[in-house]
Amino acid sequence: MSNQPPPLGGHDVFSTDRALAEAVERHLAPGLVDEVRAELSAFGRTAGSDQVREWGRLANENPPVLRTHDRYGNRIDEVEFHPSWHRLLGKGVSQGLTAAWTRPGGHVRRAAAFVVWTQVEAGNGCPLSMTHAAVPALRADPDLAAEWEPRLTSMVYDWDMRPAARKAGAVFGMGMTEKQGGSDVRANTTAARPLAEDGTYELTGHKWFCSAPMSDGFLVLAQAPGGLTCFLVPRVLADGTRNVFRIQRLKDKLGNRSNASAEVEFDGTWARRVGDEGRGVRTIIGMVAATRVDCVLGAAALMRQAVAEAVHHCTYREAFGGKLVDKPLMRNVLADLALESEAATALGMRLAAAYDDGSESERAFLRIAVPAAKYWVTKRCTPVVTEALECLGGNGYVEESGMPRLLRESPLNSIWEGAGNVQALDVLRALRREPQALNAFLREVGLARGADHRLDGAIKNLLTELADLDGVEARARRLVERMALVLQGSLLVRYAPPEVADAFCGSRLGGDWGTAFGTLPHTLDLASVVARARPVVD
Repeated sequence: MSNQPPPLGGHDVFSTDRALAEAVERHLAPGLVDEVRAELSAFGRTAGSDQVREWGRLANENPPVLRTHDRYGNRIDEVEFHPSWHRLLGKGVSQGLTAAWTRPGGHVRRAAAFVVWTQVEAGNGCPLSMTHAAVPALRADPDLAAEWEPRLTSMVYDWDMRPAARKAGAVFGMGMTEKQGGSDVRANTTAARPLAEDGTYELTGHKWFCSAPMSDGFLVLAQAPGGLTCFLVPRVLADGTRNVFRIQRLKDKLGNRSNASAEVEFDGTWARRVGDEGRGVRTIIGMVAATRVDCVLGAAALMRQAVAEAVHHCTYREAFGGKLVDKPLMRNVLADLALESEAATALGMRLAAAYDDGSESERAFLRIAVPAAKYWVTKRCTPVVTEALECLGGNGYVEESGMPRLLRESPLNSIWEGAGNVQALDVLRALRREPQALNAFLREVGLARGADHRLDGAIKNLLTELADLDGVEARARRLVERMALVLQGSLLVRYAPPEVADAFCGSRLGGDWGTAFGTLPHTLDLASVVARARPVVD
């Protein structure tokens, strides 16, 4: 007897994630549920197949390579990817991961698929996310939206480098930050000089981080005569010539290694203005908000994958005379991790449902809920993955387990699209300037009022804090953490099984919780919490 668990493969990644499957049914119109459930289950079986898991491994272990010149010395600035990368990206596009804006229940079904597909290989999520998120920014210019939106929402992946008008589908990247400013994009120095044709410009400058540099187009920020402005930079011009897009180098990153991130230079680069001059941040903020939701979903996916691996391992591994999953202390750890994972999933899917609703009240809710969720859920990802890795013991520290790859990936969603302080300050900005956003947030958490005394107490304490915003910036992280926890608690009390909601409120909101995972009150029904998180049921 080897006492080694079987590989976690050949299963339906969607249907065995009960928190995710239930969220899909909860947030979809009844007439859509059967169709979407069947679609996502088929996609879940694809994601859990041995072949596709191998694609993810190969894409990660064979990172992209920059080719600045061809054999004759001509500048080409191309990025070469392993075939598995293209297979993964193609599957994601064909599943509708860039088409949410055109499908009924599109954001909920896409969010669930994004959680499923991220668990194969997180790196291909970047171009999928940016292509999806570019749509609201482009809608600031109806002509540009009419031209590009059908390409971005296409379910055909066409990776050949040629004019976008001659392609069946297109993918998008983004370039906002520069070396001297980082998140402070108003410090950008890239200059945009107007050309003779209305709405066209010539860009000169650099981008310190340009995501997915192999894309067909990019949304970038540059300083026009009227101030910071948003621009669309096509990779290939309409006549077939390549736009000036000098890739200086690819970043050597901690994780996310299958995805290319580059430093690029513009030198007379042709661009089209998106929106009005001087309103670049306002124009691109729709893209940023959508990619922030994907950061939440991506972190939720990594947590789910890590927890599934840990529960699976402990279900089969024997130690000290029995299965690890049956040992009270290990069960406590696994249940604690499962709570964090389910809370993240519930919150991410609630954000997607708000996008589908699109009402004024839901848009106001998103104004606070997105940065609060992005702050808290992405912050929880690394400690969850670290503890889940430890559940596998020494096996989890070995690359073959896949856990080190998850650990390297885990901090990224917290950094992308504005790190923790940026998110916390964004919440404060909404609290000060947009009272309708706070009202929408409080209405949402108030839907569970009276159902759990610990949640009621947490809401009361939060209201006390919100009543005093003097000197709030120094304590902004703590305030936003509490807002996110109260929102998660409200969702779980309303929608999760009683044992899950009880354990969450008793630990995260009730104060009966230690500083490490595995410190839940022992009187809770932890066995049911762990059983719910198990990825494969015999």
